[in-house]
Amino acid sequence: MGYRLSKLYTRTGDAGDTGLANGQRIRKDHPRVEAMGDVDELNSQLGLLLCQMDSDRLAPLKQALSPIQHRLFDLGGELAIPGHDLIEAADVTALEQLIDQFNAELEPLKNFILPGGSVLVAQAHLTRSVCRRAERHYLTLAMEEEVNNQSAIYLNRLSDLLFVAARTIALLEGTAEVLWAAKPKPDA
Repeated sequence: MGYRLSKLYTRTGDAGDTGLANGQRIRKDHPRVEAMGDVDELNSQLGLLLCQMDSDRLAPLKQALSPIQHRLFDLGGELAIPGHDLIEAADVTALEQLIDQFNAELEPLKNFILPGGSVLVAQAHLTRSVCRRAERHYLTLAMEEEVNNQSAIYLNRLSDLLFVAARTIALLEGTAEVLWAAKPKPDA
């Protein structure tokens, strides 16, 4: 691939619109651009999570999560080129296999878990939260335009995987999960 950007600023978006890869111009607050931004932010959050996973104990999880950045870039490409589908059912199946693999090592959930315990666990939960927002904005776009249904499913499964990843990190770090404590009911 040759150089695609010769200048970092073009001034073409100064009036509040942006160009898609197919040449179409749309408002920067269009649901498609919202979804693109969320997927980009999700990829950045995942990159931050991966950069912090530097212990040998976390290597298998890091190796499993690393290819997801490439699929998220593909998903962003789908959004930039309407009608161009890159995420497939096999990508969803791959996430489901990872969920099953890592979840098999975890204790069954008996309570809600709060984001915390360690910086890395909290980062995994933050990445999961951004993934959920990306999914919501993707579904908002799907109400207006035809999009790849597999990508919506992919984002849904990815948020599940990131939840399992947060729990797996806690297990591998030896960090206690922060369990939600319900507010006590006042005596009647």
